[in-house]
Amino acid sequence: MEKELFLTEFGHLAQGPDGVKKLRDLILQLAVQGKLVEQDPNDEPASVLLERIKKERAQLISKNKIKKNKRAGIFPGSSEVYEIPSTWCLTSLYEIGSINPRNEAEDEEDAGFVPMPLISQFYGEHHSYELKKWGNIKKGYTQFADGDVGLAKITPCFENSKCCVFSNLPNGIGSGTTELHIFRDETHNVLSEYVYLFLKSPYFLEDGKQHMTGSAGQKRVPTDYFSQKPLPLPPLAEQKRIVAKVDELMALCDELEATQETNITLKRDCVASTLHHLSEASDKDEIKSNWSIAENNFGKWFDDLETVKNLRATILQLAVQGKLVEQDPNDEPASVLLEKINAKKDLLIKTGKLKKTKSLPPVTDRDVTFNIPRSWSYERLGNLTAKLGSGSTPRGGSRVYTKEGIPFLRSQNVWNDGLRLDDIAYIPEDVHQSMNNTHVFPNDILLNITGASLGRSTVFPEELVTANVSQHVTIIRMLFPEMVPFVHLGILSPLVQRLVWGRQVGMAIEGLSKKVLEQFEFPIPPLEEQKRIVAKVDELMALCDQLETQILSSQTLNQTLMASLCHHMTVN
Repeated sequence: MEKELFLTEFGHLAQGPDGVKKLRDLILQLAVQGKLVEQDPNDEPASVLLERIKKERAQLISKNKIKKNKRAGIFPGSSEVYEIPSTWCLTSLYEIGSINPRNEAEDEEDAGFVPMPLISQFYGEHHSYELKKWGNIKKGYTQFADGDVGLAKITPCFENSKCCVFSNLPNGIGSGTTELHIFRDETHNVLSEYVYLFLKSPYFLEDGKQHMTGSAGQKRVPTDYFSQKPLPLPPLAEQKRIVAKVDELMALCDELEATQETNITLKRDCVASTLHHLSEASDKDEIKSNWSIAENNFGKWFDDLETVKNLRATILQLAVQGKLVEQDPNDEPASVLLEKINAKKDLLIKTGKLKKTKSLPPVTDRDVTFNIPRSWSYERLGNLTAKLGSGSTPRGGSRVYTKEGIPFLRSQNVWNDGLRLDDIAYIPEDVHQSMNNTHVFPNDILLNITGASLGRSTVFPEELVTANVSQHVTIIRMLFPEMVPFVHLGILSPLVQRLVWGRQVGMAIEGLSKKVLEQFEFPIPPLEEQKRIVAKVDELMALCDQLETQILSSQTLNQTLMASLCHHMTVN
């Protein structure tokens, strides 16, 4: 097939997830159904070929050169075989060759040793080997020789299609992993490469998955399935044409895959460069120019989930840098807002509603990584909060959990897009009351402070009224509730996430202590600008949601089209 025609016909369908893989599967499926190349009426029919194989094998058996196979027939329970061309016939590997044969060689001869990692799962790559003496590897391993076809029988290697035609082994012999089935054609009437593509075809693999036996993690494809699965056998001349065509099309798939990877890399590099310049720019005109470039290319650049993810992060970074919306000289400066916060905190301390805490050091130029607008100020997170501290586990642990009651939130419930309550625990009212220091209220910011979910954060919603949190979640209660939306998006920004992951403590489990968390230096805009920033972030995140929906819809459409193509090209 011409390269340009192949790319025109199939390139767009292979754009979705695993698109090229599905195209490779389609090629192999068509190959073993007799739909990849035309049949030639002048070819010797496979039925004649099969009779010749049987006669030649009978002669070898009579001369004790090979052993007679003990089994025959079709594997019971095998899926229905599709219609094949009239010049083909159905047989099995048992009928045309030997299964798991042995080698005859001297101990001092060199041989190839092939453990499972040296067998490729990719079409045409086959295997490598380690040089060993035959006497050291002839026992306790699977034996094979040049021209044999090996198939991995254990999960997940079988599902990953680890298979090879052995070749260029020292002295033509080898052994290796015991997790192989081996096929050998001593009569040389069937191409090893055709058997290879048969074993890698969806026809063989998908049915094989259903017949694996054994426990989880140790499932294997039975020898009977390997050897007795119906094998559609073409005439020998057609086998050669099929193998040549599959090799040609697989090479085109390689080119298509390489082109896709190059295009994706170039696009992501371009996007990354633009987003980097956006976050690093200090001049307003430069920011506008870079943002205009990004906006004009939204549909082209942000067409996969990874680039949209990066766009989200850049939006949040620009938000906390003061580069997302313009400053208004009429806004009350953040310094005045911080004075009001300090005054409120002092009043709460005087009235006994807050405990006085140790003063935190002021933020210095050495603490910050970028400049902020003149109307903004840096402040320690601890100076902005009425409460900052983690929860705790109720006495008795999970034994006190109930099916209903007060929600007890753990780190698995806290996600950036909100609380996930499908795996929530509950505690009785009396336990809740005994843990009054871990009560959560609407507008509290929750932040995971340990483990793999470190840094995930959400705002506790009004509809839940109250809850408790575990020791893996910290409560951030702002002195000015109006600041919650901005502070929350600031926590999700790359700036604060770097602080979260860069300042964690603990040897066994990563985590953030209150002492570390309260020291976080936070960029604070004027309150009115905070509202404009949050509105702009909401607007842009909605756009990101639309982009992701379009991407998923496009992927689904490509998958549907590929499935439809596979169906129409493989049905009888």
